[in-house]
Amino acid sequence: MPLGRRRNRIDRSLRERGVPPEPQHRERDMDETSGPWDETDAPQDGLARIDLGALRLPALAGMDLRVELNAQQKVIAATLREGESLLQVSVFAAPRAGGIWDSVREDLAKSASGQGGSLREVDGPFGPELAGTIVATPPATPGQSAPQPVRRPARFLGVDGPRWFLRGMISGPAAGSAEAAAALEDAFRSIIVVRGTEPMPVREQLPLTLPPQAAAQLARQQQQAAAQPPPASPAPGA
Repeated sequence: MPLGRRRNRIDRSLRERGVPPEPQHRERDMDETSGPWDETDAPQDGLARIDLGALRLPALAGMDLRVELNAQQKVIAATLREGESLLQVSVFAAPRAGGIWDSVREDLAKSASGQGGSLREVDGPFGPELAGTIVATPPATPGQSAPQPVRRPARFLGVDGPRWFLRGMISGPAAGSAEAAAALEDAFRSIIVVRGTEPMPVREQLPLTLPPQAAAQLARQQQQAAAQPPPASPAPGA
């Protein structure tokens, strides 16, 4: 049964952050949720989580976390891997009144179709989701020609929270098998979102950060790289 988010929980979360109330002009959504969680609703479940700033991802046995950095060494994506299956998660700012998952689904389906893929709306454990194929280019392998785009199965999950929107993309075997997807779905369900109180444009990605230990290791690597002398230039005529 699809799980929604209780509207009065959202209102309470916003009040606790000091966000002023807005008039309600629509019927309240009274569906319960069992996760993903806003930080003010997070359960005391004893589950270890990795702090990435706006996201706290569960540290589960048999599952690895990979983060992607841009040229400025800022975290731009987080991915959980179990075997050959991946769950990539992103979190964005959203308006207080109403969610954005409906419009995001439309945009994702159009984008996939324009690139040669195909996504259809289906009912999933978190409500409406998209399932089908996307077109992606595999990473380049040294010494080989540029890889060609390939089709691969994918599922897009979405949850609207209090001024945030959490998106997950499942790929690999778990995209086509409910049994293989169970562990990644549990991981998605256990995520905690830390929205913060600062205003942000709708659909702007919430800032992610490296855990302190990983950030310190990266800083040491950068210092070591900066301390190394540049390679010597070849002599004229060499």
